[in-house]
Amino acid sequence: MKKIDFLFAGVGGQGTILASDILAEVGLRCGYAVKKSEVHGMSQRGGAVESHVRWGEKVYSPLIEEGSADYLLGFEMLEAARWPHFLAPGATALVNRHRIMPPAVNLGQARYPEEKEIEDILSQAGARVVWVEGAAKARELGSPAVAGVVLLGTLSNYLAEPVEIWRAVIEEMVPPKFKELNVKAFQAGREMTAKNK
Repeated sequence: MKKIDFLFAGVGGQGTILASDILAEVGLRCGYAVKKSEVHGMSQRGGAVESHVRWGEKVYSPLIEEGSADYLLGFEMLEAARWPHFLAPGATALVNRHRIMPPAVNLGQARYPEEKEIEDILSQAGARVVWVEGAAKARELGSPAVAGVVLLGTLSNYLAEPVEIWRAVIEEMVPPKFKELNVKAFQAGREMTAKNK
């Protein structure tokens, strides 16, 4: 494996940073060189959050270059649509079917794009778009906060790394009282997309 670049895009409070931390640790445990970078923005106030995770034999920079992201994990639909210029040809965009209305939309100054428009933006950049019912599954499991781990479960279906490593990392990186819930969320993500792969 030369390298795999993962771009996470979401809104503060969605668990984007935890999910990228888990992915970075999975890469390390699998023996890869790993680099990670994140931009929180106004994340504490629900602003945009982006995180770059890079796995490879050798990784020199924590930042993904434009046109080279292999995977986009969109925790929120509009945030996912902001990154087409970063996608490599043939990239996979895993998009959580979840909307968080920006202030401009709530004030009537802008329009939230339709799902088809978001899909077209990513598809035209050469990505395969996979919609993930992460938010709905997280609510079903009893905690909206685990939607990011549902997305990781989905992502794991596209990668060859052993599922046992993913589970072990999740169990170690979440608080003990949420361990079982997060493992369930990860498994749910795997099951939701195994048939769509």
